[in-house]
Amino acid sequence: MENLSRILLNKNMDEYQVTIAKYGSRSTVKSEVYLNYGLYHQPDEPIGLHYFFWVIRNSQRTILVDTGFSVIGGANRKRTLDHNVPELYKRLGISPEDAPQIIITHGHFDHIGNLDFFPKSQMLISEKEYDFWNSKHAGRTLFHHSVEDYELAHLRQLRAEKRLEFFSDRIEVASGIEIIEVGGHTPGQAVVKVNTSEGVVLLASDAIHFYEEFEADRPFMSVSSLVDMYAAFDTIREMVASGEIKHLVSGHDVDTLNRFTPATGDLSTIVSTIGRYACVREDLKTKL
Repeated sequence: MENLSRILLNKNMDEYQVTIAKYGSRSTVKSEVYLNYGLYHQPDEPIGLHYFFWVIRNSQRTILVDTGFSVIGGANRKRTLDHNVPELYKRLGISPEDAPQIIITHGHFDHIGNLDFFPKSQMLISEKEYDFWNSKHAGRTLFHHSVEDYELAHLRQLRAEKRLEFFSDRIEVASGIEIIEVGGHTPGQAVVKVNTSEGVVLLASDAIHFYEEFEADRPFMSVSSLVDMYAAFDTIREMVASGEIKHLVSGHDVDTLNRFTPATGDLSTIVSTIGRYACVREDLKTKL
C-alpha cells in the first residue's frame, strides 16, 4: 500500500492542470492577419482575436506562460483590454509574492507585458529569441511594430539581475513540462508541452494563432521566417497525428475557450481548464 501511494504521488507530480485565461480582444478582417491573403482567392471576412495567458500548476508548482499585454502596449495598438491582467492573476490565485516561474514563448508586446508585476520570479526564454531582440534587426519596422522598447529593456534588466535564463532547442522545465523552440513567427518562438490527467496539451502560443491558420496551412502575417513557420506547422501536425499531443491550444483563436472545460462562477466566460488540479485552497476549488 505504501509503494502504491508513492507511485500515485509521483504520478500526480508529473500531471498538471492547464488554465487558459482570456483578458483582451480585437476585431479585424482576415486580410489583416494572414500573409498575402489575396493569394487564397477567397473573400475577405471578419475575424476576431482573443488574447490569453496560460497557467500550469499542480500541488508542487505553479508556472505562468506569458504575461499578456500591458495597458500601454494594448493602447498603443488599439487593442481592447477586457480585464485588468494583474487583477486576473489574483483571481486565479497567482501572487507575485509566491514568485511563480515564468515561461516566455516570445518577445512580442502581448506576451511580455506585465513582467514587472513579478519582481521575484525566475523567467525562461529562448536564447535565440533574446539575442534577436537585442540585434540590429529588432528596430526594423516589420519587426518593431510588435514590441515595446521599454519591455525589451526590462528583459535586459532581468538578465542583469540573473532572473532571466536561456534555453536552446528544447528543455524539460520539470517532469511533465517541456518547452520546444520552433521559430517561424519569431526566431525563437516556443511552444510548451504539458502532461495532464486528460492527456498531453500543447500550448502553441503564436506558432498557431488560429486553428484555421493551422488547418488551412495559412501563415500569419507577422513572420520572421516563412520556411520555419511552415516547418512548425509540420512539426505540430506530426505530434498530433502520432498521438503525442491530445489537446492543441491556439494562441489567439476565439474558439479556444469553447474547446475545453469552462471554469465555474464569474470566471466561466473567460477561463477554461484542461486536467485536474489537486488543490488545497478552497477558493480555487470553487473557481476552477
